Amino acid sequence: RKGNCLDNAVMENWFGIMKTEFFYQKKFDDVQSFKTELKEYIHYYNHDRIKQKLKGLSPVQYRTQSLVLT
Repeated sequence: RKGNCLDNAVMENWFGIMKTEFFYQKKFDDVQSFKTELKEYIHYYNHDRIKQKLKGLSPVQYRTQSLVLT
């Protein structure tokens, strides 16, 4: 059971970032607009948002770089 707590840490961290950067910053007119904007935010997070821990790259850039180097 202890392992499950560690597995949730990554998702809990992501939800915290998503709520701070996306959810709390906007007002949504309806569920559909929320879904559309959430998909856009997830794309931004994975493709455009740089992270220091990933050497200043987005998650997709970092993974692509790793594949090219191996």
